[in-house]
Amino acid sequence: MNTNQSYELAGMALLANAGHMLDQICEHFVEHAEVERTADLALLTSKLGTARIRLRDRKLLIDLAAPSETALQVARNSIAEHMFYFAKDEPLNLTWSHTAPLGELRNFHQAVVVGADNITPQMRRVRLSCADVAPFVDGDMHVRIVVPPKGRQPVWPGYRSDGRIAWPEGDDALLVRPYTIRAVDIERRELWIDVFQHPAAGVATPGGDFARDAQAGDLVALLGPGSGTVPKARSILMIGDESALPAIARIAAEVEAGTEIRAIIEVLDAAEEQKLPSAGQLDIRWLHRRSYRDDQAGRLLTEGKAAIETTDGSTFIWAACEKDDVRAIRSLLKQRGHDKKNMYVAWYWEA
Repeated sequence: MNTNQSYELAGMALLANAGHMLDQICEHFVEHAEVERTADLALLTSKLGTARIRLRDRKLLIDLAAPSETALQVARNSIAEHMFYFAKDEPLNLTWSHTAPLGELRNFHQAVVVGADNITPQMRRVRLSCADVAPFVDGDMHVRIVVPPKGRQPVWPGYRSDGRIAWPEGDDALLVRPYTIRAVDIERRELWIDVFQHPAAGVATPGGDFARDAQAGDLVALLGPGSGTVPKARSILMIGDESALPAIARIAAEVEAGTEIRAIIEVLDAAEEQKLPSAGQLDIRWLHRRSYRDDQAGRLLTEGKAAIETTDGSTFIWAACEKDDVRAIRSLLKQRGHDKKNMYVAWYWEA
């Protein structure tokens, strides 16, 4: 954690159920920061700095401290976006001691599509050229890809006064989807993003459509990176489905030599399996959803929990899958008293 917190910002959120909002913030950010919680206070600590959130009647009083102006704005944006997401349709008034600066977002990188191809029948890799790939090396893996409308000059987003992102609307509306940087080619200044293709009748899949239609020369942007680092542990257990496979593959590729990795990965069938090069000692159990019997729904969760029961506190538990499954895994780890610093458990999609 950075000790030089020279940039500070105060905020206040007015809402009907401030206590419930604080609960939701703590539940979510426990996977992205060190969270200390008492009845009316939460302290979130990460490499961005600290967020001290106090409950006062129907208010949340927020104090942010960060080591840089960029980190401060990214932290403000993260808090603001999540608060409004958790509030849903409930009224929320969020103000800050200083309004967000106008202009281009921090951690915003323009990129150009180099090419795209299928690496399995349902996984398509989009290769991007970026002038500066340094922010994507040896750090957070997750980004939001920002895609402008075809045939239009892009209008990129800025900040709103409440700290949220002001996204263009109407004909200039952008497609925004979260993905994992699968790999970084420093010499070629390229990034790989693997996109799971899951077409279904009557279900919109804009992220998959982008990957399917991406052509060399298409202009996009990346917002981030943020969250999802490679675990530093001698033993790692990873549990996930196709949505987590790009992150699992990158972790396997970047762990230190000799790291013991056990992975349980659920995919449609054998054609969706991928080779996962690694300097670690990798043991993968592939689960094929297409072969399940009717009574085997939830098999990933069942086998994942069974695997967790065989570990001790020194094993890093990494799990990413459907929201309810993640909650069940998180509950099991809490019952076992597993150190929060030795786990990453996050939902990547919701049924």
